Parts: sequence; structure tokens; C-alpha cells
Amino acid sequence: LIAYEIHDVPPSDWPESVQKPYLDVCSNPVSWAKYCQDILNAKAIALRLIGTHPDRENRSAEDATKTVKEVIDSIDIPLIILGSNHTEKDSSVLISAAEASKNRNCIIGKAQEANYKTIAAAAIANNHKLIAMSELDINLSKQLNILITQMGFDKEKIIIDPMCSALGYGLEYTYSVMERIRLAGLAQNDPTMQQPILGDVGMYVWKVKETIADEKDVPLWGNTEERGIAWEAVTAASMLIAGAEILVMRHPKAIETVEKMIDELM
Repeated sequence: LIAYEIHDVPPSDWPESVQKPYLDVCSNPVSWAKYCQDILNAKAIALRLIGTHPDRENRSAEDATKTVKEVIDSIDIPLIILGSNHTEKDSSVLISAAEASKNRNCIIGKAQEANYKTIAAAAIANNHKLIAMSELDINLSKQLNILITQMGFDKEKIIIDPMCSALGYGLEYTYSVMERIRLAGLAQNDPTMQQPILGDVGMYVWKVKETIADEKDVPLWGNTEERGIAWEAVTAASMLIAGAEILVMRHPKAIETVEKMIDELM
């Protein structure tokens, strides 16, 4: 499953080539979500509440709640609700987001070692799935899954995020960790490692020099937009082959390419 990533605020830090497809809608998360669903035929939406980060707009949990309610009421496809990856702020933001989408069976994340208790409790109380994120280590991933299930969280509602990386920036290491998690779950029948894996591809790909460097500066690298699309598609395809089941991506053409690959493989 590929989820189109959208933000609660305009994505000013995205390169021009990936902002361009959304220029008419990205100032409003509801319009953006509906555009992805109705025009781009998205199968899922990943709403990243990046505007709540203290170093960004520092939006409140109440602001996030309003955004989540508006977005979830405007679409009828699955919704992934992501915090800003600021562990302290996410604790309050994701609790409010979970309450705002109560019983809508969303995926909430990301729960990390520093904040998993509050986020997992909110997911339990409001009947959601949960993303458990650890930093590129199978043992840390397993430990976090165990800690969350010890709270009474259903292990079948956990999604593993072992962290992602872009092509050329540690992709082999990410691939190896995902592969080891999959093998532990399947070949070794480890029930703590059998959950679906998420690859948060877009946020890692669209900040590396190969996706943002202007072709005037590096003419041998070719067209900037085509290069970025290829970089995201190859990274995403690698995550799928490693064992990921859910991808969060940005550029419509990269998503279209990977969905075509999925169809051919299936």
C-alpha cells in the first residue's frame, strides 16, 4: 500500500520539483487530501503534522485536532496520522489526533522509546493502529514491540518502522535491517517480528543532493525532476523487496511507477 504524504502546512521545505504537482492545493490540507484521493486515485493518505514542530510553526495540539477532523471527514480512504518527529511535542499532538479520529481505524505514529506509553495508550483508547519506530536496529525494534504489547496493545495492530534511508545514503543498511526483521518473523516464527513494515520514503529521499541539485550545477546528472522521481521510485522499490508493506511517498509519478511495478509483480 502506498500512501500519498500531505502536510498540515504548506511544504516550503520540499524541492520545487515535488511541490509543483500540488501547487494549487498544498496550502490547504483538506484540498490536498481530496486532490490525492479524487484526481490521483490515492489508496491512502499520510497526514504529517509537521507544523506542530517547535522549530517550525509550533502549532498547538488543538490546531492539529482541527486539521485531522477536517481531513478525515473529507476522504473515504485510509488515513495515516504522523507527528512532527519531535518526541515531546508528539506526545500531546498525537493524543489529540487519536481522539479527533476516534473509531476511524487510523494508523497513528510514530511511537518511539521516549514517548511510546502515551501514544500507545491513546491508540488503544481510540481504536487505532500504531507505528512503532526504532533506529535501524532489529533488537531495538523487537524490544519496542514487546514493551508496547506489554501495555495490552494488540500485536496485530502494530506496524514496524525500522527507519528508512534514501538510495546512496545507507540504503543497504536499511535494507538489511528490514530483511532481518522479515526473516525473523517468517523463518524463525518470531511473533514480535511478524508485523507489517512501513517505509517512510519521501521524507528521506527529497532532501538528498541528488534530488535537489540543479542540472545547471551538475549537467551530467540530467533533468532534476526526472532524477528525483527515479530516486524516490528506486528507494521505494528497494524497501518493498526488503519486506516493507506500506510506503509513504511524495511525487505522483514516482508513486505511479512503483504501483506499476507492484501490479507486474503480483
